[in-house]
Amino acid sequence: MFAPRTTLPRPVVALFTAGYLAPYLLPTVVGRLDAGLPLSATEAGAVGSALLLGSAAAGFLLASRVERIGARTLARIGLTLAVLGYGGAALAGGVSAVVAGAVLGGFGSGTVTTVAATRIAAHPDPHRVSTAGLLGVSALAGVVYLTVPHLGAGHGQPLAAIALTALAVWPLTGRLPGRAAPVRTRREDRSRLPRLRAGLVLAAAMPCWSLVQNSLWGVSGRIGLTQAHLTEAGVGVVFAVALGAGLTGVLGAGALGTRLGRAVPIGAGTVLIAGCVVASACATGPVSFAAGEIAWNTLYPIVLSYLIGLAASLDPRGRWAVLVGSASSLGTAAGPLTGSVLSAWAGFPVMGLLLGAGLLLVAVPMTAVALRTGGGPRVAGSVRRRGGAPEPQVVEIAVEGSAVPVRDAYGTAGPRRAGAAPGSGG
Repeated sequence: MFAPRTTLPRPVVALFTAGYLAPYLLPTVVGRLDAGLPLSATEAGAVGSALLLGSAAAGFLLASRVERIGARTLARIGLTLAVLGYGGAALAGGVSAVVAGAVLGGFGSGTVTTVAATRIAAHPDPHRVSTAGLLGVSALAGVVYLTVPHLGAGHGQPLAAIALTALAVWPLTGRLPGRAAPVRTRREDRSRLPRLRAGLVLAAAMPCWSLVQNSLWGVSGRIGLTQAHLTEAGVGVVFAVALGAGLTGVLGAGALGTRLGRAVPIGAGTVLIAGCVVASACATGPVSFAAGEIAWNTLYPIVLSYLIGLAASLDPRGRWAVLVGSASSLGTAAGPLTGSVLSAWAGFPVMGLLLGAGLLLVAVPMTAVALRTGGGPRVAGSVRRRGGAPEPQVVEIAVEGSAVPVRDAYGTAGPRRAGAAPGSGG
């Protein structure tokens, strides 16, 4: 019989949605800052980068402190900072106050994301939880993109949407665990991270992967307005449809699970994303722009869900998930400014070619990590040693009596710990 599916932790999904909403709304945030404040396009991109840099800083500072402080307490702190920071930036009229509020809100988003990452890593099926979170944030961001253009001009609407989301998630924090009781462990168990080489390679590759995504995402609104000749409402519709296509992609990834392992979705998906980046940056009309954005946003959350699952599988305590996520946030933070500088220097098409080439290069080490840590396709009748190499599985079949089903042969939803079976941890 099939193993029962694990219960989806709704507070964790809600925290994931609240933490990731700011990066998803980056194009409209940067575009509105450019249009509503005395800022150039590059300066508006720098404000977006500062917001995301605050998020990355929170992850690096808090990666090993979630258990000590308590998931519930830390989530409430992060949500409070997000409400105060984004809400204050939405209401402020001066540039310095907006920047300060954006950075404070970014630190709050990063704190919330840190809690969500550690809880995802502790869940028996981290891939399922991460795909649910991506579904939530994609759906919410799509609604915001459809709504904001009809709420008037100004920089405050998208920032207020992020603040209100954080406020709405607050009541769910009561279901999170409190401070963990101190456990007496050996010194090396407390200090040494498991799978150190794989974690470091992934942490080094993720900033580059995220930088490319957000370099294009940060200037996609300007591409649609200036190069594809769309109105702001038209660009909002394209983004909403693209995020809706992303929902379909995430649903497909959730249904597929780890049947193909992680290496194939990460490697092949990143190569396809590189082509979409080039197509979007080179678009000169509404149809080509919409096609590139929709294809890209369909693939991006799929690959991201597998990368989150891969990082979570490296350490059940979630430290690698937080560190890799924070390293990714560094690339995300540099994205808006990088996209603005590259497009101003060489134009959107050349920027797209450079970013696509960078993705092709970074796909190699990420795929290698996925293969090394047991992320290849699941093979019936085999298990993996701790190092990832397959070894034969001996199955005894009794002559009398009915055959006993082998659990692994049915691709059950209940995952195993890293190193125990093919496709584990996802």
